Amino acid sequence: MQNIVDFIQKTFHTTEFIALHEPTFNGNEKKYLNDCVDSTYVSSVGKYVDMFEKEFAKKVGSKYAVATVNGTAALHISLLLADVQSGDEVITQALTFVATCNAISYVGAKPIFVDVDLETMGLSPDFLKDFLQTNCEITNNKCINKTTGKTIKACVPMHTFGHPCKIEEMKNICDEWNITLVEDAAESLGSYYKKRHTGTFGTLGAFSFNGNKIITSGGGGVIVTDDEILAKRAKHLTTTAKMAHPYEYVHDEIGYNYRMPNLNAALLVAQLEQLDGFLVSKRELAHEYETFFKDAPMIFIKEPIDSESNYWLQAIMLESKTQRDDFLEFTNSHGVMTRPIWRLMNELEMFKNCQSTTLKNSKYLEDRVVNVPSGVRL
Repeated sequence: MQNIVDFIQKTFHTTEFIALHEPTFNGNEKKYLNDCVDSTYVSSVGKYVDMFEKEFAKKVGSKYAVATVNGTAALHISLLLADVQSGDEVITQALTFVATCNAISYVGAKPIFVDVDLETMGLSPDFLKDFLQTNCEITNNKCINKTTGKTIKACVPMHTFGHPCKIEEMKNICDEWNITLVEDAAESLGSYYKKRHTGTFGTLGAFSFNGNKIITSGGGGVIVTDDEILAKRAKHLTTTAKMAHPYEYVHDEIGYNYRMPNLNAALLVAQLEQLDGFLVSKRELAHEYETFFKDAPMIFIKEPIDSESNYWLQAIMLESKTQRDDFLEFTNSHGVMTRPIWRLMNELEMFKNCQSTTLKNSKYLEDRVVNVPSGVRL
């Protein structure tokens, strides 16, 4: 494994500790932040919030974008807008970051775990269709889970490491079963499926700008939709449900303080200006990894068919859990940060009693997939 460490150190031009993913600020970040400070509009009101929402919608091809304080908040509000209520159920994947299931729990719903495709690591339309045909029926235009008697309101697939899942096929199945499709696109800014940007297939999509994402403001998130009514309601709910008035504080429902501060938006405007360059660098790095691992006893995970991936986190698949553990131990002890894919959600204490399919593919990937350093190299 020493040759792997040597290759990564050479690729990143350093023998010092190499992080999994670090932000790059080579554009107008300081200029826009200084402008923010000089204007005194550093909180939730300011021109950069509006500017970012407009530019982000244009970038991904949605009609509307509503900025939030983080990606989890964006997903939480998206589920509320999809009319997911306490006692409802939401289909998702067990192979995901915990924020997906946390957001489902925030609205009082319960996740159902359906297996993923090996080639995408995202929710499988075939397994989804099989689950619905076996376990569900349409009653009064609602998808009813015959096992629990509960309504399945939404489906939340996640584009793992920026690799698009088969989202168009998923959309068709959800429409057939009267289930609202909400995309967890947290990791997939700059990714396309059949030449259409991820996050725009569903009724709503949620993105994240956490410190390790392809563009970042330290935190931050955004909701995208083509539905004007949903967009206006998203803005209302994320700004404490305050009624418009020059000076009165009147709120017409329970809202959320999920507003993105102007400071964060200023960073994101500058980062968004550099996104195309980041994507080029990500693909160059992916090519170097693919070439290096070509003859190694492990597989570099490439973008799926019909997809253009942002390669947010580069990943390899080892032959076994034992080999994975040895790889993680060796690389991390030699100054190269690597990490395993997430622990399956149904293995966590708070979700262990949720309904699941067999999850054979999810478990296979959990035991073998490792992320390797993926920072943008400009």
